[in-house]
Amino acid sequence: MFLQHLTLLNYKNISTQSFDFDSKINCFVGKNGIGKTNILDAIYHLAYGKSYFNPLASQNIKHDEDFFLIDAIFNKNEQEEKISCSLKRGQKKIIKRNNKIYEKLSEHIGFVPLVIISPSDTDLIVEGSETRRKFIDSVISTLDNKYLNELIQYQKLIAQRNALLKYFALNQVFDKDNLAIYDDQLEPLGKIIFEKRKHFLDQFIPIFQKYYTIISSEAETVQLIYQSQLFMSDLTTLFKQNLNKDRALQYTSTGIHKDDLSFEIDNFPIKKFGSQGQQKSFLIALKLAQFEFIKEQSGELPILLFDDIFDKLDESRVSKIVTMVNDAVFGQIFISDTHAERTENIIKNTHQSYTIYNL
Repeated sequence: MFLQHLTLLNYKNISTQSFDFDSKINCFVGKNGIGKTNILDAIYHLAYGKSYFNPLASQNIKHDEDFFLIDAIFNKNEQEEKISCSLKRGQKKIIKRNNKIYEKLSEHIGFVPLVIISPSDTDLIVEGSETRRKFIDSVISTLDNKYLNELIQYQKLIAQRNALLKYFALNQVFDKDNLAIYDDQLEPLGKIIFEKRKHFLDQFIPIFQKYYTIISSEAETVQLIYQSQLFMSDLTTLFKQNLNKDRALQYTSTGIHKDDLSFEIDNFPIKKFGSQGQQKSFLIALKLAQFEFIKEQSGELPILLFDDIFDKLDESRVSKIVTMVNDAVFGQIFISDTHAERTENIIKNTHQSYTIYNL
């Protein structure tokens, strides 16, 4: 899988731009604020149907314009595939494959395997559990379309259960049987999602630990620990045990929507005990593990986006990544950087074909 051509119209700060890409390495260089990251984000948008940096779709339309359009031609299994994503203010986003509109976004997820490594990945460490759940769900959904639909259905049912709890509190009534209707539907879905997350992490964690060792060359060990209430009890029992708590809070306090992933270094939280370098290595290892996992499961080389990471890495870590590029670990790569000379010096050492775009 590689991206041959990209055209942008009114996307973020870009009025109009077109690119024909190298099948290996493509670099966007220039000053901050010129739009380098926005080009990478447009490529991400085509794969996942949303921006990596701004989930509010309308805010990705250029100021004073009514729409944006991202148009691309990919080469997948020696076949050209035209993918486009467009949004007009006040209307629904449209994603097309070969001019045919997807009825559901879930039908498209996974068609363009892609991984992004960005400074904003620090959110995985510093933000709450929802950010880490989204990471797990994003990787699984790329390979399991059914999982995404199960997750959407579970979230809808939780929203409806929460609305019912609020209704009960507002009207000072309570109907246990009515609530049980949602509990009965949530139980099997919760179990399926829990088992799929557990199975994924059993495979994923050793890959992650391998990459941390490669990148950091450090003696410490790192851990990813899946935290879920379903390790202790089934969902039906949890709902019963927490019924009074849910009534008081007016929302569902237990379930797989409360799952988390603990990031640890030598069995201590990396957020508190990891150095800046260790945290960077941790996050890059996490994303490279995502890359390898998708590659192994799908049989395809995902597209890899490096957003401004050379500015955040020391020479040793950069050289490790360059070595992996030379070992043909990666397929097509897109890089953004503020220093043209630095970028070219790094890329020359890969001995791969490349194109540098000065913006």
